[in-house]
Amino acid sequence: MRVFDMIVDERHRAADLLDGLTAEQLRRPSLCAGWTVHDVAAHLTTYLRFGQLKIYAAIVTTGADFDRFNLRLTRRAARLPIEEIVATLRRHAGSRTTIPRSGYDPVLTDVLLHDLDMRVPLNIARDIPEERLRVAFRHLTDQPSPGYTMGDRLHGLRLEATDTGWTHGSGPVVRGRAEALLLGIGGRPWAFDQLTGDGLALLRTRVRNRTRPGTIRRLMAPLRVLASPPPRDRRSRDAGAPGAR
Repeated sequence: MRVFDMIVDERHRAADLLDGLTAEQLRRPSLCAGWTVHDVAAHLTTYLRFGQLKIYAAIVTTGADFDRFNLRLTRRAARLPIEEIVATLRRHAGSRTTIPRSGYDPVLTDVLLHDLDMRVPLNIARDIPEERLRVAFRHLTDQPSPGYTMGDRLHGLRLEATDTGWTHGSGPVVRGRAEALLLGIGGRPWAFDQLTGDGLALLRTRVRNRTRPGTIRRLMAPLRVLASPPPRDRRSRDAGAPGAR
């Protein structure tokens, strides 16, 4: 299955989830610090509404401080009623806009992580296909796009997904089920109680003490992607999940 098709399906699933939530559920804190479920839903629409302009505007107006720019756009988008947010997700589910020179992997990764950001605190589980989780795992551990600000978070650690057999890196181990592992390396503190291993304390410390990179480092990240993008077959609309071919 193509990564693009996975994204379309995930957007429709997010819309279906949100369409059935109560006002209390929408106000519940998500796994994203400081954001409610409604806020996360609103954030998902900002890329659909502004496309790559959002990325270029963040580079120009905030020196590539994507966290600050996302916060600004999300606050504005969160003023909209959930009905309009759901309609936007459905109407633009087939958007082909990608991160410049990065392809569809970071887009799917973002949608999957935010789906879990909403579902976990709501205690609404679902079986996410392994091939989709694998795309996100590879993206975060291989060549994450600048917006993820991973830094050296995973340096010198070995990651092991106990339910899929995925592994990455070498050193002290951080292990757990695939969804929890993705949330942990994605910087969600909730996941740390679901993970084990000698490297867990180090990962927890790195996430907790994450420092915001300076302007020069932030601006260099997009330039590195432009100079050394992922392979062309990972950026194509026809790109499939790892192991799909």
